[in-house]
Amino acid sequence: MDQYVVQESSPPNAPSAFGEWSTGLCNCVSDVSNCCVTFWCCKTIGQIAEIIDKGSTSCKASAAIYTLVALVTGCTCIYSRFYRSRMGKQYMLSGDPCADCLVHFCCENCALCQEYRELKNRGFDMSLGWHGNVGKQNPATIMAPGVDEGMSR
Repeated sequence: MDQYVVQESSPPNAPSAFGEWSTGLCNCVSDVSNCCVTFWCCKTIGQIAEIIDKGSTSCKASAAIYTLVALVTGCTCIYSRFYRSRMGKQYMLSGDPCADCLVHFCCENCALCQEYRELKNRGFDMSLGWHGNVGKQNPATIMAPGVDEGMSR
């Protein structure tokens, strides 16, 4: 069970309809700095993974796994596509496991940049990670887990 539930507000460039991504797959130039970071190092997958895993996986651990997969197999989509699928389920975005795999296999960097932008457009400050984003939220929007009242004396 998650320790916290973060309720995000809708920023101005959030998706306008159910199932739509807020930016296109090839809109990498809309965030040139992230595009460069994604191309030259594996920090972006770490940031995405930390947010999608709600802090249970650190940015550094995910980046290390991604690097290891790259070194051993040369096919990073084996690891990264799972986060696209999980993100799609969490935010009800269009796509399916086969399409997610294909997107990551053919356009790995574009896919990671799109996922990064999506989380950013949904109100996450990617540099803070999960716990930093939870800490910056209004305390009224952070809810502790509920207590099951099924047992009584």
